Amino acid sequence: MADQKPTVDPEVPFAKRIDPNKEDLTRDEFYFIRQVELAQWKKKSQQLRGRNIATGLAIGAIVMGIYGYTFYSVKQEKIMDELDEEAKVARMGGVKTGAN
Repeated sequence: MADQKPTVDPEVPFAKRIDPNKEDLTRDEFYFIRQVELAQWKKKSQQLRGRNIATGLAIGAIVMGIYGYTFYSVKQEKIMDELDEEAKVARMGGVKTGAN
């Protein structure tokens, strides 16, 4: 039963696009159009919300990776420590003057 195709009645017209401003539509028809538009919007918004969450998580992961790598690389940087040690040695072994 599931593999049977639905039969199409050739006398039934296919849905066509209409301009609500040009067509004479009743209040019930406007209401139905609005309900269908809202249902379509809700369906699309759920899909977009999922994509937005995935994109936000990906961007957040990249930012946290850069932030973590920056701290890691600065932590390994010992240039300032080496310069301070050299300056300390130079002060200890240098000539004592009034400016020291």
